[in-house]
Amino acid sequence: METRSRRAWSALFDTRFIVGGLFGLVSAFILAWTLSLFSLPTQEESSETDANQPLYWVAPMDPSYRRDGPGKSPMGMDLVPVYEEQGQVSSAVGSVVVSSQVQQNLGVKTEIVKTMPMYTTVDTIGYIGFDEDSLVHIHPRLEGWIEKLFIKAEGDPVTQGEALYTLYSPQLVNAQEEFLIANRRQNAALLRASRARLSALQMRERDIDKLAKTGDVQQFVTFYAPQSGVVNSLQIREGFYVKPDTTMMSIGQLDNIWVEADIYENEIANVQEGMPVSIAVDAFPTRRWQGQVDYVYPALDPDTRTLKVRVSLTNEEDMLKPNMFARLTIHGNKIRTGLIAPFNAIIRTGKQNRVVVRLEDGSFKSVAVSLGKNTRHGIEIIDGLYEGDEIVVSGQFLIDSESSLSSDFKRFEEVVEVQSATVTGTINRIDSGARIMNISRSEIEKWNRPAATMDFTVDRDVLMSDFRVGQSVMFTFDIRDGDFVIVAMHEMTEHRMHDTNIEADKGDSHDH
Repeated sequence: METRSRRAWSALFDTRFIVGGLFGLVSAFILAWTLSLFSLPTQEESSETDANQPLYWVAPMDPSYRRDGPGKSPMGMDLVPVYEEQGQVSSAVGSVVVSSQVQQNLGVKTEIVKTMPMYTTVDTIGYIGFDEDSLVHIHPRLEGWIEKLFIKAEGDPVTQGEALYTLYSPQLVNAQEEFLIANRRQNAALLRASRARLSALQMRERDIDKLAKTGDVQQFVTFYAPQSGVVNSLQIREGFYVKPDTTMMSIGQLDNIWVEADIYENEIANVQEGMPVSIAVDAFPTRRWQGQVDYVYPALDPDTRTLKVRVSLTNEEDMLKPNMFARLTIHGNKIRTGLIAPFNAIIRTGKQNRVVVRLEDGSFKSVAVSLGKNTRHGIEIIDGLYEGDEIVVSGQFLIDSESSLSSDFKRFEEVVEVQSATVTGTINRIDSGARIMNISRSEIEKWNRPAATMDFTVDRDVLMSDFRVGQSVMFTFDIRDGDFVIVAMHEMTEHRMHDTNIEADKGDSHDH
């Protein structure tokens, strides 16, 4: 009975073990199949994942260095991924598409190019000095020794009539004795001459009168300050032997000071006497002093190739001190309006200046530009951009490196119809700086316009120096944004006079 019982329990245990194992296998299969439903990507998800994969990886400073995966550049910098964004295809030559993620990583920022008024503003550095018109240099008029010096250091203030030094001079002693001899003899001519000599040797009138009254010759004569101010330089000490060519000290005044600044050679034409100037110093960053260009020096410094200009300022509060550095802004008149781009948007390569333009489709392209004058707000763009263009001002170097490999550096321009006419006229006035000519032109029959006198802007391809006031000319002009621009001009000659109507009829509207 016991053996049968053990066999029954063993059979029952084996059956339960087999059933449990089969149940576990089935459960594991069902769980794996369920998880696969959530983990396997759909066709759309798979394509989207592939689209977000980088095409390749490039070095931040050298886009020609490419790798299939992340890593380090030869300079030790992390490689940057380059993506292909769906739906962005640019037809412009040399344009590149940069994903928003890469733009964010590179810190790409853009600004809109605007037309702004241009002023002949010049920023420079200068230094403050004494007004040299009021600077007095103290020299002795005879030889002698400094017995007593009342001024101890440079920068000491002095008032007019204050004692400066006491001098012993045998020449001055002899001159006093000659005066006393003439005074005792009552020789009027000799008395006048000896008195004039003492006065010429800078002896005060009151001291001369005292000498005539007492008859006592002063061995040590005291000399006094001719004006109030501060001691600019002190070249003597007590006991020094001095001569007439010795500059003992200088006394300058601080109620009026000079500010002298250097102007670079390429900005000389923008500076004239009388222009207003704003001046700032580091000691008082919130203060601004206003003055004007007082004098433009006639010659350049041969070493620095700069021209010095001077501004005279009233220093009522004595805040400005000699030898301070100052920042000057010389304000000129408005000369014209121009297309202005930020300084940091310009990429200078030595042979070419260019900017990175954001195109309408969101791609980027490097475009060559011609630069004009510098302004306070940026630099003038003469050619290559239009008002309203969006240009990159930060993070543009990597984009430029990629675009410049295949870019033609030209703007994609639509063909537009430009109105043009050829007429004759007489030049009344020439403004070479603003490139403007005032001309009395003939009538324009095709536009039904009578003869008129008006201003024309001269294109840069026309050499203005070839023409003069009063000259008869034939010229072709275009209408550009409401402005009349001369694109070609030549002097009228006799053999061209009778062909004027023929030439004028050729100036019909044409495409550029």
